[in-house]
Amino acid sequence: MPRPQAAAARPGELVGRARLLSALLLSGSGDRWQHTRAVARRAREAVPAVTPTGGQRAGEVLVAAAWLHDIGYAAPLVDHGFHPVDGAQHLRATGWPEEVVALVAHHSGARFTAAERGLRHLLDGYDAELGHRTPVAQALVWADQTTGPAGELVGVEERTAEVLRRHGPDSAQARCAAERVPALLRDAAATEARLAAPAARADRSPAGAHEGVWYLTA
Repeated sequence: MPRPQAAAARPGELVGRARLLSALLLSGSGDRWQHTRAVARRAREAVPAVTPTGGQRAGEVLVAAAWLHDIGYAAPLVDHGFHPVDGAQHLRATGWPEEVVALVAHHSGARFTAAERGLRHLLDGYDAELGHRTPVAQALVWADQTTGPAGELVGVEERTAEVLRRHGPDSAQARCAAERVPALLRDAAATEARLAAPAARADRSPAGAHEGVWYLTA
């Protein structure tokens, strides 16, 4: 049976829809909502890292995925109890673009945690190339892993250490840390390098700044 597909979005529409859905599902969740809002702001800052090769569409997909990356924690969406897949499952069922679905499913090293929990098969239906092998996927890692659980700005090392403390030494996060943490550090470093490139620096200047609702996140 064909998957439902959303009609082609006007500029700004994708991010506007993502922001609205995220607010509907997470705005009552305290720190989770503050984290989500801050990740969306960081994703906006990372837009110049992805637009030189992917254009405005890549920037929109990045910011939309940032708004949606943690919706799988919302109680109405919990199915498998693995938030990347629960969020992606809902997005696919409701016709979101496959780039966004894959980014949510694979965000921030989900493949490593899924393997440790015996849930790797749940990711098989979500495009790994789109989900964790592109500049947009790496920029989403950077946005998520430089944002603390209450929305504070942190370094990637600090963020990954906090996750290990919170979940404990016997957690899936701890068991896969030897693989997951270096992967997150590589993705974040790749995004930082792209942001430092001349094309991205020009894109961040006032003359090259993006405009429109898709770029607004707060």
